Amino acid sequence: MRAAATFGFGQLVGKGRTPWSVSEVTSEMVGNPSVSEMVSCYMVSLRRRKVQSGEEQTSARAITPEFIGRLWDFNHRPENREIKKYSPGRRGEKQSTDWGGPRFRRALHLAYTLAYVCLLRVDEVLKIQSHDIEISKEDDNTLKVTLPFRKTNQFGHIQPFFLKKLPEEFKHLCPVRAYADWIKQTRINEGFIFRKMDSRDRYAADPSKHMSSEQFLAGFRNNLLDIGVDPSPYGTHSFRRGGCQWLSVDLRWPIRKICEWGGGYLISWNDDPRQPRESYFDMERTTIACSMCGRTCECA
Repeated sequence: MRAAATFGFGQLVGKGRTPWSVSEVTSEMVGNPSVSEMVSCYMVSLRRRKVQSGEEQTSARAITPEFIGRLWDFNHRPENREIKKYSPGRRGEKQSTDWGGPRFRRALHLAYTLAYVCLLRVDEVLKIQSHDIEISKEDDNTLKVTLPFRKTNQFGHIQPFFLKKLPEEFKHLCPVRAYADWIKQTRINEGFIFRKMDSRDRYAADPSKHMSSEQFLAGFRNNLLDIGVDPSPYGTHSFRRGGCQWLSVDLRWPIRKICEWGGGYLISWNDDPRQPRESYFDMERTTIACSMCGRTCECA
């Protein structure tokens, strides 16, 4: 709320970020009222009182591969997958599962898999454009995803993600399958991949309008309700956290490899990688026995 007030006074009213104070020239109050010592003291006091009353801030709960699998199964039911001609119904006929049509559900699942496998923030996913995704000329089952912007790489040096078609048991987590299904239905070849959708399951004709994070979050939480899961602990960060846990616990990736893949403060863009990024999701790659533990696992 304070950030919204600061933005409102600063950008909409033109007060900037100058602290709220008395002008030495006119003796009138000038600057941004939200950027004041009184408001700052209040925010610190508020945080202290909330902690004393027992309120504890928690991070968004990580989404698990099993939950994504259940979402995949539900969204692949014939009634949720087949694209039909829109026909408005009478008030009261709409059911709880009618919050999203087949195209919107496909868009959501593609966003799920990209955020999960590439450890992306949702706002990074929703800003992906058609030219940011390339199909490998050597292998039709490999995608190269290059982000135009990342929070941790605001000045370039963003390493691309090379995504290979995952095995059948991971089909619900596979961005390659989700992307192929999405492109087959939408034929989007310019502008944003995740365009704004309307209530009739139609995407915006203007390629410069992308889906908002609020629309994504509402769709994600409705999707969780579809499978009988309480959506309140989950947020847009659930995929990034869940993907980290999946790579570490299920695929046995070492911490360094996870940081090299998804970006992190432990590894910088200019550090030498241990292996080429093209091979990260090559699950048919042969491994050698580890000199430390003797096993043919990721630590080799």
